Amino acid sequence: MSYEPLVTEFLGVTLKNPVLAASGTVGFGREYETLASLSKLGGICSKGLTLNGSLGNDGPRIYETPAGLLNSIGLENPGVGRFIKEELPFMRSLGCAVIANLGGHSEIEYIKGASLLNDAEIDILELNISCPNILDGGMAFGIDPKSAADITKKVKAKSRHPLLVKLTPNAPDLIAVAAACEEAGADGLSLVNTFLGMAIDTKLRKPVFNNVYAGLSGPAIFPIALRMVHEVCKAVSIPVAGIGGIAAKEDALSFLMAGASVVQIGSMTFAAPDTMAKLVDELYDYCKLNALENIRQIVGIL
Repeated sequence: MSYEPLVTEFLGVTLKNPVLAASGTVGFGREYETLASLSKLGGICSKGLTLNGSLGNDGPRIYETPAGLLNSIGLENPGVGRFIKEELPFMRSLGCAVIANLGGHSEIEYIKGASLLNDAEIDILELNISCPNILDGGMAFGIDPKSAADITKKVKAKSRHPLLVKLTPNAPDLIAVAAACEEAGADGLSLVNTFLGMAIDTKLRKPVFNNVYAGLSGPAIFPIALRMVHEVCKAVSIPVAGIGGIAAKEDALSFLMAGASVVQIGSMTFAAPDTMAKLVDELYDYCKLNALENIRQIVGIL
């Protein structure tokens, strides 16, 4: 079966389709490949990487909410070096684009991590300045336009890969952060990451998570994420990856019509692992039904 109408150019990379697995939701692909065909996707974003690896947060890490999911994973990962040696070969074998998601606790960690990834056969570097579940770094870089621009500029200067900067919806002025990252040299933007939320164990009379607050994702955030993506797409001239609560074809189409060039699917894969593969088929059927030569014809039509 030919999926030619779905072929998408994104940051200079040719993708089979605009459906990507969001960072942190399929690990490095091994577990999900037994549940659904990841090779069918346009690309996979790796689990969030840090220079030296991390065991992640202590205590509970996942808490289900109405139409959503709170997580406090804390960037558990093997580190950039082990990722290149142990995980990247498998990801490459899937036959879709590989996006390495790079986090960090300090500026030097981001820069060193990006430098190490220069020798790796990845397609895109996703700079994660939006993780809310670590105490140092992460979202701290992404809530202020100046700090977001500074780290973007420095990583861009060190990286040979196209740079996709992942933004946090928790920034006081998301448009200002997006514009600052574009001016600093970002090739594209991905948004949104999770919204800060909280859960309380009323029996124990204490917060569920050791860090008190955690990141909310899932269908509950979709309308807000869609609005933010639409606003950012109107404010910048670089490509955008839309993320946030996509659960069905209509959600993905909405992001594309709002201006996103590609979409990333995350939390829904926990409930239905075949969501992304099915979405590829559904977008293809949509193109055929509406006589579209390519899915890009609906991108940004609003």
